[in-house]
Amino acid sequence: MLHHIAIVGSGPSGLFCADALLRQRPDLKIDVFDRLPTPYGLIRCGVAPDHQGTKAVTRQFDRLFGGGSLRFIGNVTVGTDLPLARVAEHYDAIVLALGAHADRPLGIPGENLPGRYGSMAFVGWYNGHPDFHALDPLLDRSGVAVIGMGNVAVDIVRVLGKTPAEMATSDICSHAAAKISGAPLTDLYMIGRRGPVEASFTSAELAELGRLDRVRPVVNRTDLPDAIPSGLDPADARVKEKNLQILHEFASRSDDKPVRLHFLFHTVPEAVLGNGRVEGLKLKGQDAPLTVGTVISAIGYRTATIGDLPPADERGVIANTDGLVAPGLYVVGWAKRGPSGTIPTNRTEAKSVADRILADFADDTAPAKSGNAALDAWLRQQGLVAIDWAGWKRIEAAEIAAARQGSPREKLILWEDLRRIGATP
Repeated sequence: MLHHIAIVGSGPSGLFCADALLRQRPDLKIDVFDRLPTPYGLIRCGVAPDHQGTKAVTRQFDRLFGGGSLRFIGNVTVGTDLPLARVAEHYDAIVLALGAHADRPLGIPGENLPGRYGSMAFVGWYNGHPDFHALDPLLDRSGVAVIGMGNVAVDIVRVLGKTPAEMATSDICSHAAAKISGAPLTDLYMIGRRGPVEASFTSAELAELGRLDRVRPVVNRTDLPDAIPSGLDPADARVKEKNLQILHEFASRSDDKPVRLHFLFHTVPEAVLGNGRVEGLKLKGQDAPLTVGTVISAIGYRTATIGDLPPADERGVIANTDGLVAPGLYVVGWAKRGPSGTIPTNRTEAKSVADRILADFADDTAPAKSGNAALDAWLRQQGLVAIDWAGWKRIEAAEIAAARQGSPREKLILWEDLRRIGATP
């Protein structure tokens, strides 16, 4: 029986799921929907622009789209433009691979002052997400505080701390590169409520901070234990031991560089201070506030509820049992488990959900549904302009052609440009 599957979201979790499905059932017809005119979700708009190796997984997905069984349908928002109930009429299974695109609030006074940004918006700004191209963050003071001790926080301070030469081979957007290179930065702060052992950054990303041309990590040795606690999971223990080793090495440094990166462990922000804009950050138990002109919170994301899509809880998780939300409706990735893990984390989980879908198909005696042809006709009737794979390739070609020397691309950052190039053969 020919089955049709709709995947909502073209980030790594959705595409790993598509890959796992097609490896077992190459006869499947799968449509991947995305509200953006461009595919790859987190890989394109979330992975740091100087981590091109991490982005290389898109080559695998390129081959997947070229196989004939997988279609890209961009510039269509499932839940509003295209109600989920309408999708369910035409597809035998729907997989929600929504990711998490809403910043968690800090919940402290002053967080709405100009100069305070969530990491989703700030990272989206320098990564060319069309929702955030006009953010124009305040970076006109010497100090920037990043609240959080995970890899996203590490990415932000690294991108802020690198020189233009260090960023030359990245795909950071030109408007962001110019703003950052012109910023008078002397002090960056990474602030975490917990200690160095509990911090969630990984060792490779932490070690990178010690190799920056103009940045010196500053760690208070009294914040560092001599060893990690006993009884930890062995894999987790190895990461924490390595992190502690790196932090001890940072604490021993005395090199003189123009930008200092301060690690503030066991530190709780109490209020963002300022008169009309961010001017400081009050920390619990400390009389003198940090003098900063920018505060960026990197404390996690939530899955936003869109139209008639199932709502997410306070953790950003859509209620599910091992990926099953309701008969014929599944969820993968951050919307399934919460915003945690790296891109490869999604591979194993996506395969388990794919296995469940195929097992459910084996037990299903209902006739297969109409699939993409009927839905395409409905989209045209609604006047919705979908960007297909050929449209994405036109966008990609335009970005590559506009790249500055050494950079792989110069991303299109305006909705109108993406839609115009993507929709025009």
